[in-house]
Amino acid sequence: MNLKQARYIRTIAQEGGVTAAAKKLYISQPSLSQMLRQIEGELGVELFDRTVQPFRPTYAGECYLRAAQTMLNANEILENEIQQIRQEDRGRLRLGISMQRSARLLPQVLPQFIKAFPHVRLELREAGSAMLEQMVLEGEVDLAFASTEGGLSGLAYQLIQRETIGILAACDTPLAQALPSGTPIQLEQAMDAPFVSLKTGHNVRIVQDRLFQEHGLSPTLFLESDNMEAARQITVNCGCYMLCAHSYTAGQGCFYPLASYDNQRHFYACYRQGQRLPRYVQTILHLVAQSLANDGS
Repeated sequence: MNLKQARYIRTIAQEGGVTAAAKKLYISQPSLSQMLRQIEGELGVELFDRTVQPFRPTYAGECYLRAAQTMLNANEILENEIQQIRQEDRGRLRLGISMQRSARLLPQVLPQFIKAFPHVRLELREAGSAMLEQMVLEGEVDLAFASTEGGLSGLAYQLIQRETIGILAACDTPLAQALPSGTPIQLEQAMDAPFVSLKTGHNVRIVQDRLFQEHGLSPTLFLESDNMEAARQITVNCGCYMLCAHSYTAGQGCFYPLASYDNQRHFYACYRQGQRLPRYVQTILHLVAQSLANDGS
């Protein structure tokens, strides 16, 4: 396998067929088909099941793609390092961040970042925190800002902000009527109104499910959402509760930290272990931390 073959086979898998892959690679469809047949002939196995659309990798194809991704990641790291050695004020930053954090942080941070590094191309990927760590590990993004407990093998973590987990309550809930916002509570005290929850896959949902299970609680579920902002607005306007970090409350509703919960889920920057951080990455790390410190989030 060489880099060209690795890139071409990965593109066929991503696009689900030779025709779409050839178009994306700016080569002819017959040339790409011939190269695929040649590789399969040398290996003695087919890499794709062509009886289905889109193409589905065979077991051998899955093994080939894993090796191809490893090779492409290693080559990309090498190319980035060489580029950074030559000139650290130019480059590309593929940034992963949640949609909620993106809306709050990037309008404040990017004007300063662009002024300092006008020749750095920024590519943004917005996803839930649970997905962002995996995207960094697989080389889809260079840097991610994620609310997580950290500790994923192969990643380095830099703490940006400590978070307090608690209950966001609408002002007309029994809890908000009984206690002033900011009062530490036990989770059992927030069972007298329905919950709004993020869907499975979000890190805060993982924390929520674990807490409910540990406390033997089965709260009434009002609805689930993939959108943190929508969930927050629904919570404060529909007389509900929501388990979340204090940084996501945006000053609306009432917030009650959990008295007996030692939170390990904080806001981190994460990147691949051993990755050298160029000046523009160090700058955006500083700007994000400064922005959060200034607004008291």
